[in-house]
Amino acid sequence: MKHTTLRSFTFILVAFMLGCNEFMVVGVLSDIARSYHVPLSTVGFLVTAFAGVYAISTPIITTLTSNWNRYKLLMLLMTVFFIGNTLTAIAPTLGWLLFARIITAAVAGTIISLINLLVSIITPMDKRPMVLAWVGAGFSIASVIGVPLGTTIATLLSWHDSFWIISGLTLIVFALLVWLTPRDTPQVKGSILEQLALLKDHRVLLGIGITVAVLSLQYTFYTYVRPLITTVMGFSLTSLNWLLFLLGVMSIIGNEIAGIVASHNGVQKLSIVFIIMTILSLVLGIALGNKITGMLVLAALCVVVIIYGTTIQLVFISVAEKEYPQSLALATSLISIFANVGISLGSFTASTTVNFANLTMLGYVGAVYGLLAIGLSFALRRFYRK
Repeated sequence: MKHTTLRSFTFILVAFMLGCNEFMVVGVLSDIARSYHVPLSTVGFLVTAFAGVYAISTPIITTLTSNWNRYKLLMLLMTVFFIGNTLTAIAPTLGWLLFARIITAAVAGTIISLINLLVSIITPMDKRPMVLAWVGAGFSIASVIGVPLGTTIATLLSWHDSFWIISGLTLIVFALLVWLTPRDTPQVKGSILEQLALLKDHRVLLGIGITVAVLSLQYTFYTYVRPLITTVMGFSLTSLNWLLFLLGVMSIIGNEIAGIVASHNGVQKLSIVFIIMTILSLVLGIALGNKITGMLVLAALCVVVIIYGTTIQLVFISVAEKEYPQSLALATSLISIFANVGISLGSFTASTTVNFANLTMLGYVGAVYGLLAIGLSFALRRFYRK
């Protein structure tokens, strides 16, 4: 197919752009606090507000606009994203900045859902798993690059310039999408209730449960990954950024493996992946007693917690295509919606654990979510047939 490779690259670039917008703010929170003369704790809510708006707005906007022309909708949402990000870059006050972050969060989830939907429609079946995996990798790459890049730009110039660069990237991505995105794609229209019928399917509910369980396990340890590296294992603050970069690279490797697994009957292999994930979580507490074993287990966990995503995304898309075609747009948004639920649950679990025990207990507690993921994966194997 003409321009297939360039189109796939553009879709990955969209994910990278959205990821940088989301993650870069973490690296410049201190600079934002200084520029507005407010405590760091005050600007921390920018991250919470973004995640909350993202999780709430994505299913609402995706469902309400599912009958719109996808090309026109994508262009409209990209325009709103550009406006929101540019408002972030010029924000003269903290209130203005919060408003700008809400605008970008409101459309970001639907944009990536549309990208996944377009991948599922126009990418050849044999290449679909790897392209979906690399779209996911776009976020992982942004998480690795976004924070240090934002910090570096803020140090050399200002935190405002970090977001000006994203606005520039958005214009490039917009031009590529105008050139490469099909104007019309096959589309089955349905009412809101008809679209929500997807959520009654056992296979979809099991996939949602797996998503929440895996992200809960991940953020049980990842919420406190910095003190685990410095306080528990004793690495210096100088080493911290390099070790976090290493963990980010392991996430990218996990995305690559996710595409391979999904291409080879991934549903049947998820239980094995989750057993490995749970074992690693269980041994984390002991492994943290040594710098080398601690980092090896953390690195391995960062790989395996990513692998499920492409397979579950394909389950959602496959079920919707065959039995709920009116719900295809909603199907592509489910992982991003319920991943945020898992992140919130995992972070809450981690905070509660640390209040009553020490950091080395996080792996044992997280393993409970791993056991849940194993059980759900066996149930999915039983119900899911291609």
